[in-house]
Amino acid sequence: MAMDKTEQMELPRELELPVLAIRNTVIFPVLAVPINVGRPRSIQAVDEANDTTEKLLGIFAQRDPGTDRPGPADLFTTGTVVKILKSVKVPGNKVNVIIHGMARIRVKEWVEVDDILRAKVEVIPVDESLTPEVESLMQTLSQLSQKVIDISPMIPAEASFLVRSIEEPGVLADIMASNLTIALEEKQDLLDTIPTVERMEKVIALINKEIQVLELSNKIQTEVKGEMDKAQREYFLREQLKAIQKELGEDDERQEEFQEVRRALKQARMPKDVEKVALKELKRMARMNPGSAEYTVSRTYLDWISELPWAKASDDRIDVNEAERFLDEDHYGLEKVKQRILEFLSVRKLKADNKGPILCLVGPPGVGKTSLAKSVARALDRKLHRISLGGVRDEAEIRGHRRTYIGSMPGKIVKGLKKAGTNNPVFVLDEIDKLGSDHRGDPSSALLEVLDPEQNDTFVDHYLDVAFDLSKVMFIATANVPDTIPGPLRDRMEVIRIPGYTHEEKRQIAWRYLIPQTLDEHGLSEKDIEFTSEGLDMVINGYTREAGVRNLKRELAAVCRWIARQIASEKQEGKAVITPELVEEIRGPIHFFSEVAERTAIPGVATGLAWTAVGGEILFIEAARMRGKGTLTLTGSLGDVMKESVSVARSFIKSESVNLGIKDELFDTLDIHIHVPSGSIPKDGPSAGVTMITAITSLLTGLKVDPHVAMTGEITLRGAVLPVGGVKEKVLAAHRAGITKVLLPAQNRKDLVEIPKDIQDEMEFVFCSRMEEVLGHTLGAENIARLREENAAANEA
Repeated sequence: MAMDKTEQMELPRELELPVLAIRNTVIFPVLAVPINVGRPRSIQAVDEANDTTEKLLGIFAQRDPGTDRPGPADLFTTGTVVKILKSVKVPGNKVNVIIHGMARIRVKEWVEVDDILRAKVEVIPVDESLTPEVESLMQTLSQLSQKVIDISPMIPAEASFLVRSIEEPGVLADIMASNLTIALEEKQDLLDTIPTVERMEKVIALINKEIQVLELSNKIQTEVKGEMDKAQREYFLREQLKAIQKELGEDDERQEEFQEVRRALKQARMPKDVEKVALKELKRMARMNPGSAEYTVSRTYLDWISELPWAKASDDRIDVNEAERFLDEDHYGLEKVKQRILEFLSVRKLKADNKGPILCLVGPPGVGKTSLAKSVARALDRKLHRISLGGVRDEAEIRGHRRTYIGSMPGKIVKGLKKAGTNNPVFVLDEIDKLGSDHRGDPSSALLEVLDPEQNDTFVDHYLDVAFDLSKVMFIATANVPDTIPGPLRDRMEVIRIPGYTHEEKRQIAWRYLIPQTLDEHGLSEKDIEFTSEGLDMVINGYTREAGVRNLKRELAAVCRWIARQIASEKQEGKAVITPELVEEIRGPIHFFSEVAERTAIPGVATGLAWTAVGGEILFIEAARMRGKGTLTLTGSLGDVMKESVSVARSFIKSESVNLGIKDELFDTLDIHIHVPSGSIPKDGPSAGVTMITAITSLLTGLKVDPHVAMTGEITLRGAVLPVGGVKEKVLAAHRAGITKVLLPAQNRKDLVEIPKDIQDEMEFVFCSRMEEVLGHTLGAENIARLREENAAANEA
């Protein structure tokens, strides 16, 4: 494609551009050409140009191609300003770039910024006026160009039409210069030559030299061919005859291949409209040369479309009681999820054409979300396919690539259907909350159609370009945090929350599943090893602190490996009994212990409860005071909402100082420092408000907080305690930490039904609507009353 005059005239006279150094060639300002960029500095220059609106880049040839990191001294000073038309990242940390030459440029000053070489350049104007001398040279150049195109095997025949259509003499000279097989220095000399007449004369001389070389080469080849003996000629003709027969479709093998493809298409029992498209593609393929790239593309497409399970479905297990038995065998607890699966089966038994549900299991790592989806497939007697969505950023991963691209393939959905072999499998969309997006599209938007029961019966993959019915597929997504799932996508799924396990649930899971599984994985049996209840409790409480059981399985595996080594080295005689003492010998000092009592042994420390993506956690709020002017210092990576909670807490305490038995002068003579440990971890949210007030009140009154009490709740300036979320996860965290009493907002009383019965029996729950109630339970109402009376007496005195 030749350069347009208007594009050159639109460039400013002076520019500052990122510099791209190229080796062994020179780019002329006339054509759109592809280049391959692999050096890190060059990729940075391309990225910087892509980030601008104009997408302009300065290209300069290297003097020495062997220099891997060229500087200003290694580059010619005359180059070309180009516009990036398209850039595509390819394997091997490289980028394929299509550039369009715009104009010659000359460097005025080299600039290096952030390891990227830039240049201040001036655009060199070109005089394209047609004088009699120029017209004569152009006619000569055009004739010689036609001649070299005709005899050169390196220049495509299509270039002849381009040469005839060019009217600008300088453009014609540059086009021919870029296609000549000449040395780098000669090409750079032509780029440096600005006057059109002088440049045309140089190109004409080079073309005449090229024509002489080509004519001599063709003469030699003709003489060599003439010396072929009779046997060679016969072999050559036979090969030609075979090619002609293949072109005429007379090859038996090819005909057999077409019949095989046609039979596969018929046996797939695809819808009529899809079959029509497939047969049309087969007819088109029959007219192609088997050696062409398009033939392979068509054959691959027909293979994909014939191997999909258009009409093949597995029979669901409709026996609800048997399905319940399968779910109970594979998982302990998780009643709400099991109930939802059994409800679906019950409806399916009554109404066979019911569309599959789209569930989203949300919970911390290690609670069994993915394994639960596998159990659902087992209970339904369906095929299972897992799709990992973590880190997927390309929309084509879901919808597939269009067949216009080389190496295009269907998306993960179609690939999964082919692998499952049925049109009603269970699809596990793992880590759906970790989808990304970039310039290649947004995969979460592509999933909107996939996960919409009203639309997915006509899902179209870009590669297939025909509709496939996904309404029979049962989709189960898993996520750790629902907040990062885009709203429209989350709205299409039924979210089922899976909280963390209690201590008793972990024990049952270990006895029923983890210990037998771990023994089998390590070649051990119950004759070799026996876990005591105390030993298992030591592993759970002393070496794991998690919502799920993933780390518990690792710790059990570590114990089994130690025993396996003892047996293999013949140091173990008889059965190994895993006691707490042996666990500590194997795993070393315990990793986790209850530090609540130690943390709250002094005034100014209170225990709060927090919700995280990996379950609930206890949260210590520490307050310290020192002489000062009443300033407030906050540390511990607190977010804006948490900082506001501290300000509200301080204002409430100051306004209620008389009722709390706090002397007013303390607010003006003391500085207060609030710190939340684990300072490297960001923290935010309003639910620590009641803990803030308790810690500051404890500090100013000198009263210690009950070490067995933890609390959560949002506060207002008037002292009201507002409801919070994640109550179950927070209570489970308190139970793991040895807390026996939990203070909750009164409006969270309804959430108590989600707490397991055994934990409700072991812990005391107090529901508060006012901060006065919270402080009464944490610091002691009688202690606060005593301080209030002492302060009143002191004021009267």
